[in-house]
Amino acid sequence: MRALKYAVAASLLATAPLAVAQQLSIATGGTGGVYYPIGGGLAEMINNHIEGATATAEVTGASVENMGLIMRGDADLALVLADTVYQAYNGTGDFEGRQIENTRALASVYPNAVQLVTLADSDIQSLEDLRGKRVSVGAPGSGTELNARALLEANGITYDDFRPQRLNFNETADAIRDGDIDAGFWSVGPPTSSILNLAATRSIRLVGFSEEEIENAREVEPTFAAYELRAGMYDGMDEAVQTISIPNVLVVNADMDEELAYQLTKLLFENTDELIAVHPAANDTTVEFSIDSTPVPFHDGALRYYEEVGAEVADHQRP
Repeated sequence: MRALKYAVAASLLATAPLAVAQQLSIATGGTGGVYYPIGGGLAEMINNHIEGATATAEVTGASVENMGLIMRGDADLALVLADTVYQAYNGTGDFEGRQIENTRALASVYPNAVQLVTLADSDIQSLEDLRGKRVSVGAPGSGTELNARALLEANGITYDDFRPQRLNFNETADAIRDGDIDAGFWSVGPPTSSILNLAATRSIRLVGFSEEEIENAREVEPTFAAYELRAGMYDGMDEAVQTISIPNVLVVNADMDEELAYQLTKLLFENTDELIAVHPAANDTTVEFSIDSTPVPFHDGALRYYEEVGAEVADHQRP
């Protein structure tokens, strides 16, 4: 990432009251991932700092479902994987024929790491070893499934080559622990609670990806990037593991009030320590990461904040 310097006013005071009281719903994911605690932390920040607004984090099926909630106006904010946002905005991939042009971003909050987990005594050492196995690809309607399928298909593996199970994070961890499946995918900000809990009860191994596998994945999904899971992240993880990552985007409907969108964006970046206290994934919640990673246009209110702090917004990030 290029080095950027921003003149951000470090004000932690409550923002100006909104003209109309707002009750905000934040679409997140399952309780075993990072979306739910991050969304809950953001809700608490809104309740504490934006006068005239209250917020609640809602458990959902994650990225794909969340885009539908934003489109229909059933949620006000949502955490969504960047590839899902990109496909929805452009009407490609799983969103072919149902383009969601009213998608706008406030920020990219943190990167997800695609984590392939198996038991330590498993014979699964690579993606190729998944053939014929029972593998969780994530909950239905989740960004995890989109990421897993893109990674696998880019490397010549389809759902016909193994026995796919569509389980959420907690269900995947339980099924690996109990021997009901052989491996499972997570696409989530590491470390994640469900893998931490699994590693505390069973010896696990994270399966790394080769440079060729990563490049194959990037050819079909440009929002993928190489990412290294650090050694010691989970119990028994003695060495770093090479994987891929993808940003998580905080999205809203284009119809959101501009002043509210501005205040939410300002809140996110000027009270980040409160979000880090909820989950360490928020250490990546910076203006720089957001500008470098967001694949769809920002809301006008968010643009106002970025321009105030001197960020260089790309052409594709303007409506």
